[in-house]
Formats: sequence, structure tokens, C-alpha cells
Amino acid sequence: MSVTNLAIAVTAPSKQRPSVATCLTLQCKPLLRPELPRRFIRVPTHAVGVHPEHREYPRACLQLPLKLHCVNGVVEDSAITLVTRDISSTGVYFLCPKQLPANASIELQIVLVSRPLGQGNVVMTSHAHVRRIHPAAVPGWYGIAANFDDVSFDRDDFIPSRFLGTY
Repeated sequence: MSVTNLAIAVTAPSKQRPSVATCLTLQCKPLLRPELPRRFIRVPTHAVGVHPEHREYPRACLQLPLKLHCVNGVVEDSAITLVTRDISSTGVYFLCPKQLPANASIELQIVLVSRPLGQGNVVMTSHAHVRRIHPAAVPGWYGIAANFDDVSFDRDDFIPSRFLGTY
């Protein structure tokens, strides 16, 4: 996946020499590099709100369905269904009824878009690492902050059979 983010730096014209033309400089920097994990490029924080923090990757306050499938390579007997508290392009925060070890490798699925009748759903599958754990306000539950290592998306968009062969 090769996506680039183009930034244009414009130098202001000099007030000392108004006859000199303005010089534009274009800098191309890759947004995704091979040594970095795949991640979201943008989260629509303008539509869902942002925590009042000044972070490099702002978090969106979204309550999305999340399934915890695997912890440190051990598959859960039944996938635990939870809800995200906030999400960013690099990680997620959620509440969990079991305490996970720090730096544990986890596999989770987050439903980003859920449509009626199962048409148009978008599910993000991610391998992540637990970064922080702390007790939640609910006894027996823990707040888990995890960073995404790798992200993949699954969509169930397809053309229904009633539209095939109509042309």
C-alpha cells in the first residue's frame, strides 16, 4: 500500500524586495513507510468528537463493537464481545472483564460500519499489543489501551443477484 501525503511549504514574499518572485517549495514525504505498521490514515474526529488532549493522533469517542479473539497466541473459548471507548489511527481503548498482561499480543475485530440486513458492513481486524492496564470504575473490569500492529479491513459489499444480468 503506497500512499503519500504531500505537504506544500510556501515561503512568504520578502518585504524588503517586492519585485522578487515568491518561491514555492514542494516536499513529498511518505505517509506509510514499510518499517511502520499499517494504520488508519484519518479518523473523522470532526464528526464524532475528540478527547480534549493534544496528541499526535487524536482519539475519536466512538462506542464500536469489539471482539477479543486471541491473547498471547491463546484463542479464547468464545470471542469476548466488548465495546470501544475511544479509537485513534494507532490504537484503541476498551473495557475488559479480564486483566490482560502488559505487552500482551492480542487479536481483535472492531465493527466500524454496521448496516441492516448485513449489507455494507466494514470490519477491522487487528493484531495489537497491550500498552496500559488499569482498574475501571466497575469492579472486576479493567481499562485496556492497545496499539495496533497491523490492520486489515473486511467489507461485505457485493452486488445482489437481483441486479446481475439486468443490462
